[in-house]
Amino acid sequence: MLTVKLIAEGLGLGFLLYLICAIGIRNGAVGMVHLYDPKVQERVVQLGLTTAEEIRKRSIRFKTLCIPGYLIYVLIFVYRINGVRGFWSGFWQAFVILSVMNLIDRFLIDDDWVGHTKAWIIPGTEDLQPYITAKDKMKKWIMGTVGMALLAAVLSGIMALIQK
Repeated sequence: MLTVKLIAEGLGLGFLLYLICAIGIRNGAVGMVHLYDPKVQERVVQLGLTTAEEIRKRSIRFKTLCIPGYLIYVLIFVYRINGVRGFWSGFWQAFVILSVMNLIDRFLIDDDWVGHTKAWIIPGTEDLQPYITAKDKMKKWIMGTVGMALLAAVLSGIMALIQK
């Protein structure tokens, strides 16, 4: 039953990621161009659709608001709502939640939404598609597995130390 609860919590985190992406592209995909390959970013600047400074600001905003927000979400669910104590239980729960979010990001957002809809197409950059290359996908899968495990371990280690 706990695994079902963790999957639901991971789905919630995945939904938050989806929501952030939807808000980011509400006025066009240029709003999330900081997530695109540097070649696409350069083209968007050349086309006058945005500036390098605006891309930098959006990237910083995303990293300083969203990433900590995801981590806080995981910590609240694992340690506050689920009442975990100790490293291994915390690691397992955090890893499941983060992994479900990662699967949503890989399959629903990257492969389906970005890869098969027009929502993420930036006019004048179509020749640079696919926006998420096979090399990018490989990096994302590695970071989504190894990276999420490391992140879960760090979060759980910190919480185990705090709980002592």
